[in-house]
Amino acid sequence: MAKKSTNKITQEINKSEKRALSIAKSFLNYKKYNRAVRILGPGLVTGAADDDPSGVATYSQAGAMFGFGLLWIFPIKYPLLLAVQQTCANIGAVTGKGLAAIIKDHYSAKLLYAVVGLVVVANVINIGADIGAMASTAQLLVPFSYTFLAIAFTVIVIALQLFVKYRTYAKILKWLAVVLLAYPLTAIIIGVDWLEAIKATFTFNFNLGNAELYMLVAMLGTTISPYLFFWDTSETVEEEILHKRVAINGLKQPKITKHFMRKIKLDNFAGMTIALLGAWFIVVACASALNAHGITEINSAADAAKAFEPLLAGTNNAGFWAKVLFSVGIIGVGLLAVPVLAGSSAYAISEVFGWREGLYRKYKKATGFYVVILIATVIGLSFNFIGIDPIRALVFTAVFNAIAAVPLLLLIARIGSRSDIMGEYKNKIIVTLFVWLAFIIMFAACIFLLISYI
Repeated sequence: MAKKSTNKITQEINKSEKRALSIAKSFLNYKKYNRAVRILGPGLVTGAADDDPSGVATYSQAGAMFGFGLLWIFPIKYPLLLAVQQTCANIGAVTGKGLAAIIKDHYSAKLLYAVVGLVVVANVINIGADIGAMASTAQLLVPFSYTFLAIAFTVIVIALQLFVKYRTYAKILKWLAVVLLAYPLTAIIIGVDWLEAIKATFTFNFNLGNAELYMLVAMLGTTISPYLFFWDTSETVEEEILHKRVAINGLKQPKITKHFMRKIKLDNFAGMTIALLGAWFIVVACASALNAHGITEINSAADAAKAFEPLLAGTNNAGFWAKVLFSVGIIGVGLLAVPVLAGSSAYAISEVFGWREGLYRKYKKATGFYVVILIATVIGLSFNFIGIDPIRALVFTAVFNAIAAVPLLLLIARIGSRSDIMGEYKNKIIVTLFVWLAFIIMFAACIFLLISYI
């Protein structure tokens, strides 16, 4: 009996050990997963902000007007976006300074004022359009007035930037990126001819009319946008300061390693890939649901969301859920993008005038920086109430971004390949090539668009 009892006890101990080992393995796997998630930061947020409500409206209109006809631009845009944003992140990591500060150090004051002025104007218009899009979309889900919702969203984004610690705020922005899943889910609910969509993506068509060319420029401008250049560069510096890789005053050279630079590369790769996939799914969803049913004109992202419900009525509430998912995507990414737009303006202006900057600083330590965020956001909000229709301005904003990006891409290409600025981390030939291609393509698109209208 004693022997049997001993055997039972031994068996129980063995079972307990196996359970403990299983739990330990699960914990280790979780730790690995957690480390992988922690790698994602400024690049992920930048990529998610790229699909802001202005971008959603542009991509929605592209799908509604031309179906799958403009999907071929995505494989072309992808390496260009990767190269440009990787260069911006590298500039911030290597120098410990924002993009405007680097331009100020190495180029003329007139050029600095011109590019920063273009970016700030584009950002403020974009903020107004995004707030308006969020408010009109939220009205599809909750019974509140447009005015109340626009002001509420403005207060939320300002409060997050002014009163939440940077470490917490960075996590909030990172988690908001999850809303990009709304777009592939919407496409799945709607039902898509996936084979046809993929075929259209890799079938290049350069025979473009005026309408297609205008939309093409808008799609380029809403993807390769100036505010992303400034934000990605400065947020990389913020991350370095957070992890004590660079002095707060920015005077010391950042402590960087090849491992750290690989981490930045992975972060940007993930962020830009997610951004382009999200945008691709928006075009595909609107092409499949709207264009396929003869709806070729929409004025906003909210119009696209609203159109899904009646088109799919009677299909197990598929239309309702498509509308909800698409709307949640617009609102969630808007909450992420508006701070990025206002923040990138604040970084740029602060660096021009030599003010203290950074979301890691408290309001009293960087008053000018936060005042720019406040003013840019409030002016953007005001566009919704002074007769300027921000919803119809969404695609125009994307085109304006394309024009503003041209001189900045030229500077980024030059800075990224300069040994005196980037040292051993200057761009490789292939990256330099794609950044220059981005400049040439954006410049050519703007010129062709101008000629088509003349």
